[in-house]
Amino acid sequence: MSTAFIAREIFTGHDIQTGKAVLTRDGKIMDIVAANDIPAGYRVRELPGYLLAPAFIDLQIYGGNGLLFSADLSTAALEATYEYCLEGGCTQFMITLATNAIDKFLHGLEIAREYRTSGGKGLLGVHLEGPYINPAKRGAHLEKFIKTPTLEEIALLLQKGKDIFRMMTLAPERCDPAFIDLLLQHGIIVSAGHSNATYDEAATAFYQGIPAATHLFNAMSPLQGRQPGMLGAIYDNNDVRSSIVCDGVHVDFASVRISKKIMADRLFFITDAVTEVQYGEYIHIFKGDRYTLPDGTLSGSSLTMLLAVRNGVEHAGIPPHGIPLSRNRPWRRG
Repeated sequence: MSTAFIAREIFTGHDIQTGKAVLTRDGKIMDIVAANDIPAGYRVRELPGYLLAPAFIDLQIYGGNGLLFSADLSTAALEATYEYCLEGGCTQFMITLATNAIDKFLHGLEIAREYRTSGGKGLLGVHLEGPYINPAKRGAHLEKFIKTPTLEEIALLLQKGKDIFRMMTLAPERCDPAFIDLLLQHGIIVSAGHSNATYDEAATAFYQGIPAATHLFNAMSPLQGRQPGMLGAIYDNNDVRSSIVCDGVHVDFASVRISKKIMADRLFFITDAVTEVQYGEYIHIFKGDRYTLPDGTLSGSSLTMLLAVRNGVEHAGIPPHGIPLSRNRPWRRG
């Protein structure tokens, strides 16, 4: 079906335009044209008063609508996560598994492939967050599953995860550079995270080719005057992108705003969302405005992508078009 959407404002990915229409076919954007220049054959749908933007993508989410994928390795859990994503304007997602046994990862990869080949919607692939992380920065990850990688194990993940294993968060200081190269050569998006790397260690890993970092500020060595840490290395490398959890709990909104000024388009939102679950290796309990493990450790968020964006606009002062704030203009909370 071909549909033309006319809205008050249209976000193109670079700017906001008016007087335009978005041409779509089978749910995908084909073009943006003047509102009075819509080709024949398009059904017109008007959205007066709305800002229209492309659907969101979430590269780190664990589950939704009561089903956590690691606790319920099933296509039903992936479908529930997809429906949760849709509620927040997100149509594509990377299902994520936290540090766990390799057998669990392999089973998860198998189920994810089954979901996608059977017509499941929205799934880009699997993001393995761990197990090759630093115990000193494990956050909510279970220490008993943390390990250093072996060539055999990485080769097994690549073999069993072909076309579905897409992303891995690891601590570069805990991994042989040759293993990182192997992942990169197979098209895996390697993201530095849960890491206590020094500035030099992190900078070397980014120079090697690691393109991204996982949830800025959380579970990484901080920026200090004499020890710039991983955060300093991320700020300092113009080719490295990083996710951030914009919920005001994982990271203060001022930190989001400052990072946006420094990183501009290199900073992107994830939900890092979990759901309440009382079984499996990872028990998540909802307490007011956050999820925690039973011992009180902060775990995933309760965000949707739309709420993350709204928080960025309303609480961190990031304009809807995403252009960084003027460095000369002060920002006030509230």
